[in-house]
Amino acid sequence: MKNLEPSIQAFILHFGEMGSHWGINRTVGQIYALLYVSDAPLNAEQITDALGLSRSNVSMGLKELQSWRLVQSQHLPGDRKDYFSTPENVLDIALTLLEERRKRELDPTLTLLRQTLMEKPGSEKEKHAHERMQQMCDLMEQVSDWAEDLQRLSRTDLELLLKFGNKIPRLLEMKGKLSIMGKKKR
Repeated sequence: MKNLEPSIQAFILHFGEMGSHWGINRTVGQIYALLYVSDAPLNAEQITDALGLSRSNVSMGLKELQSWRLVQSQHLPGDRKDYFSTPENVLDIALTLLEERRKRELDPTLTLLRQTLMEKPGSEKEKHAHERMQQMCDLMEQVSDWAEDLQRLSRTDLELLLKFGNKIPRLLEMKGKLSIMGKKKR
């Protein structure tokens, strides 16, 4: 990696390594990380030079990132090249990832489960399997509904919800204690 500060290199290398855990390859992870920390949009040649990757790998990586809606291309005045950047708001990035993962992973699985569960089980084994699939389908529908609800929240409300994050279990504990106290008063 040419002319990149050590902290930026470390971030890019880590994102590349984590890519395989997230379902993308190392190159795509590195391209995204570079664009994310860049203070200005970069063109494919600049990305190629900075990361020491082949031009074709950079082009394919950018196409994949665009298909995930994680990078945008733009033109700069007087320049015919495409320049790429990530959304500025990290919350927008997270919501985009949530939506794309839901569409790519959750929705197809829900479709299969719903179609399968419409068929009448032909044996006790199949009946047991259907019961288990129904449990999975119910959970996945709840997760999908929750993801859609998150997408509809205003940014302010979503940020507030995230700030409450670690306090929610305590609120639920308090709710449980309050309901016990209410039963004792009766």
